[in-house]
Amino acid sequence: MRDAVTTLIKTYDLTGRYLDRDAMDTLKSFYDSGLRRIKAVNVINLNSVDIVKTAAAGMFTQVPDLIRPGGNAYTTRRYATCLRDMDYFLRYASYAIVAADTSILDERVLAGLRETYNSLGVPIAPTVIGIQNMKVRTLELLGTDEDYSFVAEPFDYLSDGLSERDI
Repeated sequence: MRDAVTTLIKTYDLTGRYLDRDAMDTLKSFYDSGLRRIKAVNVINLNSVDIVKTAAAGMFTQVPDLIRPGGNAYTTRRYATCLRDMDYFLRYASYAIVAADTSILDERVLAGLRETYNSLGVPIAPTVIGIQNMKVRTLELLGTDEDYSFVAEPFDYLSDGLSERDI
């Protein structure tokens, strides 16, 4: 797993360049936002059950066929699996927030997940709705006293990574 600092240094190292003004500004931004990133992840950690339950309730309201007979979240086992997966997405989003780097989402979550879900018949669109609902709930819990716009990035990255692509 990388963070914003190691990613930046790797990029400059591969091109054989010294850190320039842009690199220094990126580093400053990373360290300046550190306390807010830690606070955001602490809020996620303390409220993970609420975030997942609220997001799932919204998703099932938006796509009620999921919990009806024949739906992908019908039966207690499937419902629990859905909540477990949402919790995984939330946990990995929190890692990406701390690192200020979404590469962990490629490595640990997105690599092959869309294909796996498709092969199992797990609908992608409701999954994306659930991820977006978790983003909304997390931002609600953080409030508006400080700028937490960076919190949306890993949720949006997961949603984009799972979504269908035009060929």
